Amino acid sequence: MSITRIIRPLLALRLRQLELYTSQAQELQTKVLKKLMAKGAQTEWGQAHQYSGRESYEAFARQTPVSTYEELKGYIDRMRQGERNVLWPGQVRWYAKSSGTTNDKSKFIPVSREALHDTHYAGGTDAVVWYLRNNPQSRIFDGKALILGGSHAPNYNLKNSLVGDLSAILIENINPLVNLVRVPSKATALLSDFEVKRDRIAKESLKQNVTNLSGVPSWMLSVLTRVMEISGARHLEEVWPNLEVFFHGGVAFTPYREQYQQLIKSPRMHYMETYNASEGFFGLQDDPGNPAMSLMIDYGVFYEFIPMDELESEHPSVVPLWGVETGRNYAMVISTTSGLWRYMIGDTIRFTQKDPYKFIITGRTKFFINAFGEELIVDNAEKGLAEACRQTGAQVLEYTAAPVFMDEHGKCRHQWIIEFSQMPEDLNAFARILDEALQRINSDYEAKRFKDITLQPLEIIVARRGLFNDWLKGKGKLGGQHKVPRLSNKRDFIEEILKLNK
Repeated sequence: MSITRIIRPLLALRLRQLELYTSQAQELQTKVLKKLMAKGAQTEWGQAHQYSGRESYEAFARQTPVSTYEELKGYIDRMRQGERNVLWPGQVRWYAKSSGTTNDKSKFIPVSREALHDTHYAGGTDAVVWYLRNNPQSRIFDGKALILGGSHAPNYNLKNSLVGDLSAILIENINPLVNLVRVPSKATALLSDFEVKRDRIAKESLKQNVTNLSGVPSWMLSVLTRVMEISGARHLEEVWPNLEVFFHGGVAFTPYREQYQQLIKSPRMHYMETYNASEGFFGLQDDPGNPAMSLMIDYGVFYEFIPMDELESEHPSVVPLWGVETGRNYAMVISTTSGLWRYMIGDTIRFTQKDPYKFIITGRTKFFINAFGEELIVDNAEKGLAEACRQTGAQVLEYTAAPVFMDEHGKCRHQWIIEFSQMPEDLNAFARILDEALQRINSDYEAKRFKDITLQPLEIIVARRGLFNDWLKGKGKLGGQHKVPRLSNKRDFIEEILKLNK
């Protein structure tokens, strides 16, 4: 008998709960906030900000400042040293290591036991719930899941306390029964050397009945390429004939979609985007025909949003979920069951609809180019590249871009470094199409490109094969959830990468 058929009815109740997203969004989010504040009242932070758990949203907003990592860093450092009841009740033992800030190489995001279960694992469960609803013929549980993870290390040598990639923390704490239906082995999954890990994952999973994949598209592609090399297969379904879905997240899938479609020819293959960050699990693509994700509003996360056009103002507006407008770009602010209070996560999103609330990720508050007033965001870049690839047959593996402020001829432009998995026949045509697409997508960029007065045509530098992996490896960030910064308003990243492009 199919195990999937046995499990499917057990998930029916959750599907009915998810239907409340359409009619009770404000009520669900208000309930989350009440629970958060009741817990927060037991902490040093909550006492300092006079939490009781009975406050209205308006009172919470008045009592609590919007914070960045820099504002919370001192509290988090004390928590990492073992202090209790600082930002969250009790002792938080796990810390997800994330990309750094202006002042630090890394951020350490607390991950409480509550957050593991009411947010991160809840998101994984709901991904399956919605996938099974959309695919009634699925046999996903009749085989194994290939799940990529990072690595972890002891946190200040405190007993049972770990710091590392979120994926490693999730694997370390997952129900042991799940390990019976996943590959690779836990020992392999938590290896720190990605090149060694990739080879072992490929060998361990080669003879398994893999039905589903989970991970970051770039790192998963590297593993799957190795599987193909070892097996000698032309297409992945020759290795895993029952493969049916890839749950992907971490970076935009657009640059990788064509490569996956060439690797996996099966018409039964599905792709489902997830938005699972170190700070929480926020979104799921519940409709395969709609690229927007549903905001997960009954987890341990309360959401607020700052309009991006007000972000740099002295007193920007901050609105709860029920105050957002569709079509507007927002910076996301979260309060969570890990003790992040009104925390600016650094991501930007745009809502496409309400009831239920669906959105797309548009970029990062710090990953954009606005050197000349062009306000180019990652969403623009992804769409522009997709159009250039569509018209030229090219495939982009990795890229980054930054402004050239003024060269020896007094000219300013955007400089792109692109690693192609399939080169365009005419690089100049690719650059022209990309530039024209960006002008159609972004009116500010179009205005600055008018008659080449402010911005000259963009420049593309072709990256040698493996350039971006070498750059990440040099920073100790190869594998796991680490990713290449797509856009930067400064030249720090691009100059480092250019030096390696030899």
